Amino acid sequence: MPAERAKAGKPALSRKRIQFGLQVGSLVNVTDNSGAKEALIIGVPGYKGRLRRIPRASVGDLVVVSIKRGRPELRKQVMKAIVVRQKRPYMRPDGTWVSFEDNAVVIITPEGTPKGSEIHGPIAREAAERWPSIANIATIVV
Repeated sequence: MPAERAKAGKPALSRKRIQFGLQVGSLVNVTDNSGAKEALIIGVPGYKGRLRRIPRASVGDLVVVSIKRGRPELRKQVMKAIVVRQKRPYMRPDGTWVSFEDNAVVIITPEGTPKGSEIHGPIAREAAERWPSIANIATIVV
């Protein structure tokens, strides 16, 4: 199988496009046991958009969040997180549609490892394939 050639403005091997389900300003649940309960998405690193277009994210994307509810020492902290569930349905390459009950993220450290030691509820297969360290502590991968 020949290697894909890079086209102008595109990486040689890009990830599968998933319908965006979250944007800057979305409140999401924190699904790990790090002590945070709810977070607000305040940024999407690497999002290249148009002027005044709100940055969007989908399952498996890295986002910057502000902790809104949780332990007092975590509240008002800005951290990085990975989106592991989204309510908006998205289609997989085999044609199946997937959607979850809520929008959820997992808090990660600056090194990229999960802050908590377990994840509550299912996580999307797309997030597990892209972030193996999160897949290791997940109980259910859908």
